[in-house]
Amino acid sequence: MRSAKVGNPAGRNLNIDNCLHELIIQFDDVHPVDILGVNNANLLVLRKHFSALKLIARGDQVKVLGPQKELNEFEAKWKDLIDFLNQYNRLDDNDVKNLLRSENPEIKADDAVLLYGNNGKVIKARTPNQLKMVELMGKHDMLFAVGPAGTGKTYTAVALAVKALKDKEVQRIVLTRPAVEAGESLGFLPGDLKEKLDPYLRPLYDALFDMVPHDKLSKFLERGVIEIAPLAFMRGRTLANAFVILDEAQNTSANQMRMFLTRMGRGSKFIVTGDASQIDLPKHIDSGLLHSMDILEGVKGVANIKLDKRDVVRHKLVESIIERYELADEKASKTRTKKS
Repeated sequence: MRSAKVGNPAGRNLNIDNCLHELIIQFDDVHPVDILGVNNANLLVLRKHFSALKLIARGDQVKVLGPQKELNEFEAKWKDLIDFLNQYNRLDDNDVKNLLRSENPEIKADDAVLLYGNNGKVIKARTPNQLKMVELMGKHDMLFAVGPAGTGKTYTAVALAVKALKDKEVQRIVLTRPAVEAGESLGFLPGDLKEKLDPYLRPLYDALFDMVPHDKLSKFLERGVIEIAPLAFMRGRTLANAFVILDEAQNTSANQMRMFLTRMGRGSKFIVTGDASQIDLPKHIDSGLLHSMDILEGVKGVANIKLDKRDVVRHKLVESIIERYELADEKASKTRTKKS
């Protein structure tokens, strides 16, 4: 979420020349446009409302000059604006007007809403099984979510992770995927190691870009608050106080899955997502996803959920495509059985 820190590094000093007090507000980890508005639209509303104050915006700070009483009122309202921006990831001039009138411009409550993404975009569980994912993560520390493409497994998992970070339930987010080629050769891709691996991690970035403001996300990535890395980079680590997601887990071997699951440290939550119908491993390597779900069945703290074509949230044709492929797989399986 966007955040700004109200500071007073210069102190509230009496300005002898003008007999005014001064308050300096410093922005921290936030772009001024997100607070002041496009073309300073929010700032103009503030200036009109607090006509007894002089507001000067320069770079990443606002200087406010005026009588002490009005300064106190301004500071209280400013904190309301910041709280709203932090909660809903949006703040336009109408929101500012409503908050200044002491009206509450909150978006209508919805039990399915997980958080508010960029520009107030509602991020919510949209199908019964996605809602079930949310419920299960509230009761368990590890969840296996399996289903075909387009069912929102990864997106819902990332939303749960961002919500946990925002609510300070965890200190960081770790997102990982196996770097397994789907018909392409990793070695022949151009660029350095990061550039070679980024295409495999792109779906995770895409989900985060929906949910975390870009400036804030860049800071999180720089500081390691959010880490996105290939599965091989997890070896030898202990992931404590973290929300960890292993995506595309159908492309892990049994040994890789065992390595990953045993990285779990105290205070952590793990979600493993995958699609058993899209395994890109060499034919002689069995997928570790279904194997791990099988051997961990009944373990306290571990839950499983299977999403299906009814959970598809992409184009309506995707559901039909999945259904036809499932029928083709069944037909092929029957044919192989008859031949054997």
